[in-house]
Amino acid sequence: MTNPETPETPQPTTKDKFLGGKVMVEQPAKGRHRAGLDAVYLAASLPESTAGTLYDLGTGVGTAAFCAAHRLPAIKAVGVEVDPVTAALARKGLSLPENASFAERVSILEANLTAKGSIRHQSGLGSSIADHVIMNPPYYDSTRFRVTPQSDRAPAHALDERGIEPWIKTAKDLLKDGGTLSIIFRADGLQDLLGPMQRRFGAIDIIPIRPTADAPATRIIVRAVAASRAPLQILPGFTLHEEAGGAFTAQATTVMRDGKGLGLTNR
Repeated sequence: MTNPETPETPQPTTKDKFLGGKVMVEQPAKGRHRAGLDAVYLAASLPESTAGTLYDLGTGVGTAAFCAAHRLPAIKAVGVEVDPVTAALARKGLSLPENASFAERVSILEANLTAKGSIRHQSGLGSSIADHVIMNPPYYDSTRFRVTPQSDRAPAHALDERGIEPWIKTAKDLLKDGGTLSIIFRADGLQDLLGPMQRRFGAIDIIPIRPTADAPATRIIVRAVAASRAPLQILPGFTLHEEAGGAFTAQATTVMRDGKGLGLTNR
């Protein structure tokens, strides 16, 4: 019997607009993780001067990589995805007419980014080949949080028992010295990120993302430089809504609809 979820016979999908229709992705209608605001903000965290080769680890259907390539004409992006169904949709998305302006600068690599080094290298994730790495990793540690029992969605929502360290380790291996790493993560997971980043990254910038101006941050963007020894700093954050459940702020609107960056700079 043919598996109904092979790349050749995928489940129903939807085509969804990002950046006001400047980017389009095709993603599963249900049963797997669906891309949203986090991917857009991750791409927007890259400075306007970003150039070179960028790897998007855990790219899913390619949303962050596509948004970054749309805004930054001097990059070539490689989306890395382990799930063959999702990787196939990312490749399919590159053929959509809305993405024609950047499709030739984006490729999708099917690989297990948390595998041991020799396996990663054989799959195309070599050492010191990236100028920039971005990642929107699973937010939850499966040993500490209850995870959805749907098996196809769980890997996108929960890290395995090793936590975030394999992702950080792979990012460092991929990056040239001086290359940058950008991560979006849940705010209460900051300590989970900082431990594995020690001795691998410096110049760490922490940028809070708050639902409203008077609310605690629920997300953080963490940016860092490979092999740097510069100190950590906490930058002014960003606010999504004017009030709880209300309209998006002017800045959030320019990021989500107009494809503007967050105005961050490299150290």
